[in-house]
Amino acid sequence: MTASKAELQTAQMAQVPMTIEGSSVLHNMARFRWTAWHALPEAERKAIAEEAGAALHRAEEAGKSAIYSVLGHKADLMLVHFRDSFDELKSAELRTSGLKLQAFLEPTTSYLSVVELGLYDSSVKLYRSLAERGIEPHSSEWDREVEENMSRQRDAMRTRLYPKIPASRYLCFYPMDRKRGEDKNWYRLPIEERQRQMAEHGEVGRRYAGKVQQIITGSIGFDDWEWGVDLFADDPLIFKKLIYEMRFDEVSAVYAAFGTFYVGVRCPAAKLGDLLGGKLPE
Repeated sequence: MTASKAELQTAQMAQVPMTIEGSSVLHNMARFRWTAWHALPEAERKAIAEEAGAALHRAEEAGKSAIYSVLGHKADLMLVHFRDSFDELKSAELRTSGLKLQAFLEPTTSYLSVVELGLYDSSVKLYRSLAERGIEPHSSEWDREVEENMSRQRDAMRTRLYPKIPASRYLCFYPMDRKRGEDKNWYRLPIEERQRQMAEHGEVGRRYAGKVQQIITGSIGFDDWEWGVDLFADDPLIFKKLIYEMRFDEVSAVYAAFGTFYVGVRCPAAKLGDLLGGKLPE
């Protein structure tokens, strides 16, 4: 059977979906040197905690930084920064490093990424339109129309690209990949098939609207995994229910690989002293 012109055009479409990026994001996880901390006089511990709390308070109020007390052995504290650029992220990291509290923090891991919105639906629609008009993929005309489309999307989705850190009490963070092995390789699927699977995946997330806020960040070229996922909620059981249900989607059941999960309880900067004194802030 001879392929139609439209089928041939579709087969020649670019396979990389458009993405638009926003905030630069850094997760820093650390263990706390409790023995050394408790060896200090109470007045000195109080002064160190107040210095750190005051330094982080302004960024916290702006929705740009947050402190979490991590459950389990993987870390004690997780400090999350959302900024407009990598330079601003590094400045935030340097300010934290200059605090007296830093002497009691032992880094365990970190994660660097940028807020990313994948445009599978828009990509397939635009690529097909360009192919039907005979515009060669990656020609100057193709690239111009792609950039115009992404510019419109950036303007329309600016609040999603540059979000504030939600005030929810709990955070679940984990990195993930799409499989690219010999048996199953996400990146060898046609873009239309990836679009279908991602649309199905998104339907599950929409059913949890109002219960959990999800922020997806891209980390290809920045860190060891391909994406980071932040889930914010006031009920931690929502994390289990959402992730469990999503694992039955084809895109997760067949093509997803997951890294280490971190779950933390929000600690207001002003109450850091309470946390370091062994009391979980309300």
